[in-house]
Amino acid sequence: MNPMTKLFIAAAAFLAAHYVSSTPLRARLVGALGTNGYLVLYSAIAFATLGGMVWAYYRAPFVGLWHVPALRYAPLAVMPIAMVLIVCGLLTRNPTLVGAERLLRTDEPARGILRVTRHPLMWGIALWAGSHLLARGDAASAVFFGSFLVLALTGTILIDRRKRAALGADWQRFASATSNVPFAAIAAGGNRFSASEVGWGRFLAGLALYALVLWLHPALFGARPY
Repeated sequence: MNPMTKLFIAAAAFLAAHYVSSTPLRARLVGALGTNGYLVLYSAIAFATLGGMVWAYYRAPFVGLWHVPALRYAPLAVMPIAMVLIVCGLLTRNPTLVGAERLLRTDEPARGILRVTRHPLMWGIALWAGSHLLARGDAASAVFFGSFLVLALTGTILIDRRKRAALGADWQRFASATSNVPFAAIAAGGNRFSASEVGWGRFLAGLALYALVLWLHPALFGARPY
């Protein structure tokens, strides 16, 4: 089988595995396996399909689509922001996560990085994927990073839709105080930015992670970032 065909199949499987949670099949699986059983199965399939896509990507040939030297530096400019969003997303209690719905009933559910966007992790992944897609400029990278970009951006919409249907008024109160698109709620006057709430430790951890990955990039991924 052609290596690019393998990559397309692996990317399709990766996306399909993640989109299951937004289909009626999710409820049927939860009913059959229980919530914990479903999460274990979902995680196992997600990691397996991710591994398959990584394997196929590194074996795909280089087929150039564009060559813009300046775009090579896009990740250097974008990744500090992406890493801060990813770290903040991982270290912030978020009502959009499974089992965290009780946070919607607090007096002010949209605090910290959630004032900026209710999906910091997803936007961090989107920035990572988009900047690397532009920098690489080849067909395999367009499929690989494009899959992450599509999943992250559509994921924010699908999560919002699922939570809105399941949680009703509690979700509406939260959604009205924050936004999917970063800074949209703040720009509209519906919220305010507070660096102290986000936590300077999280900012510094994100920048430290960026510096570490930048340093280890050639060893980890076989490519110089600059």
